[in-house]
Amino acid sequence: MSAKKEKYCLITNDVETTSLWNHILSDKTGEIVLKEGMPVLLEAYKRYDIKATFYFTGHIAKLYPDIVRMIVPDGHEVGCHGLTHESDKAFDKLTLEQQIDHLTRSKEILENICNQEVVSFRAPALRINQFTPEALEKTGFLIDSSVAPQRMDMFLSFGSMNKLQWIFAPRQHYYTREDNLTRSGSGKIFEIPINAMFLPYTGTMMRISPFMTKMTRYFLVKETSLFKHPMVFLIHPNELIDEEITETKVNRRAKNFFSYMLGDKLRYHLKLKNLGTKAIPLFEDQLEYLQKKNYAFVTTSQYYNIFK
Repeated sequence: MSAKKEKYCLITNDVETTSLWNHILSDKTGEIVLKEGMPVLLEAYKRYDIKATFYFTGHIAKLYPDIVRMIVPDGHEVGCHGLTHESDKAFDKLTLEQQIDHLTRSKEILENICNQEVVSFRAPALRINQFTPEALEKTGFLIDSSVAPQRMDMFLSFGSMNKLQWIFAPRQHYYTREDNLTRSGSGKIFEIPINAMFLPYTGTMMRISPFMTKMTRYFLVKETSLFKHPMVFLIHPNELIDEEITETKVNRRAKNFFSYMLGDKLRYHLKLKNLGTKAIPLFEDQLEYLQKKNYAFVTTSQYYNIFK
């Protein structure tokens, strides 16, 4: 695809082993995502004629290679979501050398499975630091989608201090600085920001507050029409699966009390709302609405090849 159209929409999917029901990483959840969550997404994309981008962690791809293979026949893009979603191995905690190692290993896993080059990256939990642009360039990535400009709920997640940089990030696609993915510059990494207007346009917010998501979506559609920004929606297939709750206590990942109360306890309870199969009609409402607004649905690589 090379011809420019007026409005583009990128539906992006982060694929990992996170059990939202139990607030833990679980290989069993990865299997349910493979057998139940992914088929729901792929069937919906086929019905609405959507080409999407899937960001896989190296861990889930190595565990269940078919989870990567299953998207290729429909023309979807394989992207990289890092090696693991473990919070203590988030990219904002890694050195340059560690990031290069994680990216190299996860890229190799994915490319060996799908037999195509992987050039698009999204950081787990959108956590990045000053080394990430250089690490991406050195490992052959061209595109990043880890920045959510003007998104204001960062204190409900980890890495919130680094995410404060989102407040001043550009809203349109841009080439990043060599040391900062949240700023435009002369670097070689092409940033495709995730939509937000104070609140994020994501599956999580869609489930927590369908009404506020509709309001956010309304203003984002106006913005994309006026300024030609792309619509970029983020969802996880593990949001669309039902699981048995086996953990009676919220798993504590944060070291300090403030982060534990916001990033662990409050976020966990919020994420349970409309979780599982109840989220499917909410998600399909997004696809139907965007299709009616005549967006051209493209992958991140297709968008990059149009605007690079």
